[in-house]
Amino acid sequence: MNRIALIGIIVENVEQAAKINGLLHEYGDHIIGRMGIPYRERKVSIISVILDAPGDVINSLSGKLGMLSGVSVKTVTSRQSFPAGSVSEEES
Repeated sequence: MNRIALIGIIVENVEQAAKINGLLHEYGDHIIGRMGIPYRERKVSIISVILDAPGDVINSLSGKLGMLSGVSVKTVTSRQSFPAGSVSEEES
């Protein structure tokens, strides 16, 4: 069963950008959407990532991002579970 999750990422070390993008690409099949905002005045970037994935996938991505130096991560997941697979697959 999948859950909907929001991963909030604050990047204080811009040198981690390539690693972050690599991880997001690796988990791209589960990502519904992503928004990144550079906050130049504070020299940080804020990224929000929305996923539809099993709990272990959400935890894995969140954990890997959180291990990067200069990167803070928080995850919020839906209480409701959904059948695995894309919405378009379920509608067919």
